[in-house]
Amino acid sequence: MYLSTIGRRRPTAPGGGIGRRRWTAIGANVFALGTVSLVTDISSEMVTAILPVYLVVGLQFSPAAYGVVDGAYTGATVLLRLVGGYLADRVRRRKAVAGLGYGLSAVAKLGLIAAGGSATAIGLVIAADRAGKGLRTAPRDALITLSAPPDQLGRAFGVHRTMDSVGAFLGPLVALAVLAMAGQRYDAVFVTSFCVAAFAVVVLALFVRDHRGPAAAPQPSGPAVSVRQAAGLLRISGVRRLLAAACLLGLATVGDGFVYLLLQRREDLSLGWFPLLAVGTSLAYLLLAAPLGVLADRVGRLPVTLCGYGAMILVYLALLGPVGGPVLVVAVLGLYGLFYAATDGVLMALAAPLLPERLRTTGLALVQTGQALAYLGSSVGFGLAWQLWGTGVACLLAVLAVGIAVAATAILLSGHARRPIGTEATS
Repeated sequence: MYLSTIGRRRPTAPGGGIGRRRWTAIGANVFALGTVSLVTDISSEMVTAILPVYLVVGLQFSPAAYGVVDGAYTGATVLLRLVGGYLADRVRRRKAVAGLGYGLSAVAKLGLIAAGGSATAIGLVIAADRAGKGLRTAPRDALITLSAPPDQLGRAFGVHRTMDSVGAFLGPLVALAVLAMAGQRYDAVFVTSFCVAAFAVVVLALFVRDHRGPAAAPQPSGPAVSVRQAAGLLRISGVRRLLAAACLLGLATVGDGFVYLLLQRREDLSLGWFPLLAVGTSLAYLLLAAPLGVLADRVGRLPVTLCGYGAMILVYLALLGPVGGPVLVVAVLGLYGLFYAATDGVLMALAAPLLPERLRTTGLALVQTGQALAYLGSSVGFGLAWQLWGTGVACLLAVLAVGIAVAATAILLSGHARRPIGTEATS
């Protein structure tokens, strides 16, 4: 049952009732989806927290080689993002498609045990895990947009991303605890990760509802969405602007692993502390995601998104600056968490109202695919710059790239951020 107060008038306590109604209007579906993401992220971060240091330090990957792996880690599933989005719109079963993605990622955790020490097998298992993420992301985000009032989307995504980041915060801590209890046996982490991921699938099946709820229109009738209609999104000027902005912002973003490796090398941190860097970022993220979602609904989602990328510029400059020690570690992790809190869910909340409702999942998948492809290029480019010219030049180039992307995005989306895109592509 949704918790919306629409249609019922209740006495409002001075100074507090309106705020409470705004939070409850988000809907139980958003909280259920947030719970699924929270549990899933615990499972995922148990495995991924140590991946950068394992590849670069343990297996002696060069920065360029790690850039290829890091980019492929996200970029290799771009087609599945589009498939997941289009399939969810065509069959109108967003929950089922998202469930397929969550289930695939869960099974992949057991595949890590079977892979043993084979780099090829590990790569295939990681690809399967990311394939699951590619399938589920757009249907999940579309369900969020259909489970909350349009003027509360920033708040809804903020709540979801806060719950998601709680899982990211807990995942590395759970992994360290399992390793300590299991005598540093990594197969114990993989089995535990699978059990946690399987529980998330159960929560999805029992508590997430695959309908629009009172905040949106009734389920559309008529023929299923066709490939031609989905491709027609690219004929809409506003969608092209949105996609171009997403790609530019993706090109300006390098992976978490690079930021943590730069910080670890700059401060000569013990490798045992490396997984906890992600915990620091997640802590900042979970504290800021919901407040920034509320702020985005009030002052505009585009300004908040662009300010988030401004925080990324400060991360690179801090890594280049003279200040070191605990101050630098806290500043970098705090700013990096701010970047995620201001951009991840807020960008989806910005994009959703601009897309035709019948093709919303496909449109969100298109935006995410553009970002993933661009991210592949940025990771490879940053890795090459690091290997050829050093970390200083690589960070300066990253600052330049973010600045150009922010300016271009402001130009592309200014005046369009609150204007719904027409539905001519659905005809």
